[in-house]
Amino acid sequence: MSLLPYNSNPLTDIALPDAMPEAIIERLVADALAEDLGQSGDVTSAAVIPETAQATAVIRARETGILAGLDFALAAFRHGDVGLSVTPHKTDGDALAAGMDVLTIKGAARALLAAERVALNFLGHLSGIASQTGKLAALIAHTDAQICDTRKTTPGLRAAEKYAVRAGGGANHRFGLHDAILIKDNHIAVAGGVGAALSAAQAHAGDSLPIEIEVDTLDQLDEAMAAGAKIVLLDNMPPNMLAEAVRRIDGRAVSEASGQVSAETIAAIAESGVDYISIGRITHSAPCLDLGLDIDIEA
Repeated sequence: MSLLPYNSNPLTDIALPDAMPEAIIERLVADALAEDLGQSGDVTSAAVIPETAQATAVIRARETGILAGLDFALAAFRHGDVGLSVTPHKTDGDALAAGMDVLTIKGAARALLAAERVALNFLGHLSGIASQTGKLAALIAHTDAQICDTRKTTPGLRAAEKYAVRAGGGANHRFGLHDAILIKDNHIAVAGGVGAALSAAQAHAGDSLPIEIEVDTLDQLDEAMAAGAKIVLLDNMPPNMLAEAVRRIDGRAVSEASGQVSAETIAAIAESGVDYISIGRITHSAPCLDLGLDIDIEA
């Protein structure tokens, strides 16, 4: 199993596994293969490739990036015990350059081709997330700020996508509505204000759940701090306002910045002194990393 650089959630202090749980990998891969193969299987390979044909194939990177999702590819080629021999050359979190070998697969050509697209889909998507995370993390490496993700994930793939963020050098925010309280602007509007919402959350959860509150202005921040906020989400604040917010927090709470984060703005945001920068685009908009499979058919 692949090791990752972070094994705990820094905002919620929830322990995370060093690798994706095998049960989740197997379920996602099985669903993806079932979707691709349908009731009839790979009709193209059945039509043009002899049943006895053997093959050796190599998955290679075609561009620079960071690898994630290797265990998904391994599971795809091993699914159903089809007798394929799979040899990884890299591990998740490794830097890739164009032309680097990632995985070698040997065995029945039909079985290999049946799993090819599913393996590459997981590798490309998750490596794309890791690569995007790594690029942004490199831009703020001179600061103490750390990138984290959000709940803006592909339905059904949240665990895998958050895993890829960690492989790229980022951290995970809450996994869902169940593991932390995050009071956002709509909650505040219904509850009757920052102080009222925070007090209600504190009374409800006590110390059983982390409580974070979103603020849009410095006045809201002052109200949150007066109410005992321990984690504050500073939403859509320009760098100069973020710096003032950090000054007012003065180490009494963890600070997270969000909104309008891009490669062009992230350094200034990090230099404001915030602890974390949450970025939805690293999961919902990261381009796939280009990896390809080259195959040689043997008699």
